[in-house]
Amino acid sequence: MGRLVLISNRVADLSKASQAGGMAVALADTLRTRGGLWLGWSGKIGERRDEQRSDPDFTKFGNATVATLPLSAREHEAYYIGYSNNVLWPVFHDRLDIAQFEAGYYQRYLEVNKRFARALHPLLRPDDSIWVHDYHMIPLGMELRALGVTNPIGFFLHIPVPPAQTFLAIPEHRELARGLAAYDLIGLQTKVDVGNLIDYLQDGVFGRILQDGRIRAFDRELSIAAFPVAIDVDAFVDSRPKHTAKKLSTTRILGVDRLDYTKGLPQKFRAFSRFLEKYPDYHGKVLLSQIAPPTRETVTAYADIRHELETLSGRINGRFGELDWVPIQYIHRSTPRKLLVDVYRNSRVGFVTPLRDGMNLVAKEYVAAQDPDDPGVLILSRFAGAAEQLQEALIVNPYDIEEMADALKKALDMDLTERRERHEALLSDIRRNDTYAWCRSFLDSLESTSRSAPLAIPTSPSEAARRALQEIEMARVAPRARHQ
Repeated sequence: MGRLVLISNRVADLSKASQAGGMAVALADTLRTRGGLWLGWSGKIGERRDEQRSDPDFTKFGNATVATLPLSAREHEAYYIGYSNNVLWPVFHDRLDIAQFEAGYYQRYLEVNKRFARALHPLLRPDDSIWVHDYHMIPLGMELRALGVTNPIGFFLHIPVPPAQTFLAIPEHRELARGLAAYDLIGLQTKVDVGNLIDYLQDGVFGRILQDGRIRAFDRELSIAAFPVAIDVDAFVDSRPKHTAKKLSTTRILGVDRLDYTKGLPQKFRAFSRFLEKYPDYHGKVLLSQIAPPTRETVTAYADIRHELETLSGRINGRFGELDWVPIQYIHRSTPRKLLVDVYRNSRVGFVTPLRDGMNLVAKEYVAAQDPDDPGVLILSRFAGAAEQLQEALIVNPYDIEEMADALKKALDMDLTERRERHEALLSDIRRNDTYAWCRSFLDSLESTSRSAPLAIPTSPSEAARRALQEIEMARVAPRARHQ
């Protein structure tokens, strides 16, 4: 077994990976076990001369090495803020209305990927397995192939794949497809994402499904499959007793989301307002605590969502609040992870309402943090990737304010027996599919695929999307039926 080589926009601090949680734990542990390299942006914004730099800075952690490169101010503006976050992020989250297609960011995006490929190339060994992460690095595999790299290269997309017609709106969609075709394996979050990408490759660049299940596009053959990102359940549960959150006299409904227009935060606030309007008996008895740490504050759309939330929370608190009760507790800053575990545990409802989300690990963390003897209830948007797995949650449409208000009532009124049954099923699923299983599954599949043992995928692109949607809907109906 060769080394593992990871490439992502940002790298994990391997000395603190266990504190970061999420996929960083599994990737860091795998890197230490197998030995290898993790290359990414250092987080530093340097001078213009850094645009030509291909000599990374190295930090050793046992038999693992972290290699980093700075970005120049021009690169950061065009590659990171521009193309990655003002074009790809909104399009992949179905927000064509705010994508800045005309800004001309793509060339700089491609050049940064070329520079990272040039930096990585001399560091590679013949038996390395290469794993590229996320939308910032779509062309990286293509640039490595252009340099003569023949190693197995996999790509994992952490955000959702939009429908084919949405993908086609990107002026450079063919160039992005060519970049994707350079990989041996593409991992996505859900079956719906798999169906969407297959549909796009067929409709957008005349890709075709081969008899062995792979996709042929641009004279390359690749496999596409779902590998849902997970959490380290045991590490999360082990951290529960170390801190004690402040006890409340009211019942907490909890939201934890980055301040992002994809997270459905205005819809959540409006649903809570409607809940208070419809069910006045809960006045003074419930509290919505919304933790919304800042992100991408230089992007205009994020300033807009912050202003909207501050206005909404003020309006709702002004309408319903009393001298001894404020309905919405809105916190616009990060919360230490160890404290957050206890906040999860002491919240009767986890309220997760993204309009579109690749996975949403907050939903899984909330479940893992609950007291099995007296668990809370997870309310989850059907447009979060996690909804494909967490079927015992109360699944809601975040665009339907009435449905979300009624789901809050149902969650708060749910008896202990049903809460325990739902939590047991949810916890069982996230334990079975933890972050280590995710990491092993992808790497095993990549190495298998590179030995010409392709993954089985549906034989018709449109059928892929149809079957995925049908399976999800049938799975959602089953748990609800058991509790009626």
